[in-house]
Amino acid sequence: MILTNPRERTRFIHFAIVGAFGALVDFIIYNLLMNLFAVPVVLAGTVSFLTAVASNFTWNRYWTYPDSRSKKLIRQWFEFLVINAMGLLIRVPILAFLDPLMRRLFTGLQQLTHLSSRSPFITPNALGDNVTLAIAIIIVMFWNFFANRYWTYADVEA
Repeated sequence: MILTNPRERTRFIHFAIVGAFGALVDFIIYNLLMNLFAVPVVLAGTVSFLTAVASNFTWNRYWTYPDSRSKKLIRQWFEFLVINAMGLLIRVPILAFLDPLMRRLFTGLQQLTHLSSRSPFITPNALGDNVTLAIAIIIVMFWNFFANRYWTYADVEA
């Protein structure tokens, strides 16, 4: 459907652009919470995720699916939120499981290569945290696109 239908292809591209902006919001909030406020990884990931969801809903409703108006705003927000909450249920175990592994991996790589960074922000832990978050974002993006397309924005013609 996406590759053969020009409208769906455009929607997917818009959704991906919105998602990239949401990912930027996600990374910024996540890193602020982790590095400036020492918030635990899962809590930081949850707060940053929900902030990105609010941004993504607004942009998707008005730019990706501007023709989706048969549903009331509150209902559409609820549906979007439910799908993203399910995405959060996918994301949290990924963060909890992969983060310690990625931190160890980057610590080991640093020790093997004898590299050290002069920046307090480019540490093995920061690299591990951000690689973990990127993996989680990519996995959840596919869930979000298809679930939202067929439920939240089901009123839009293909």
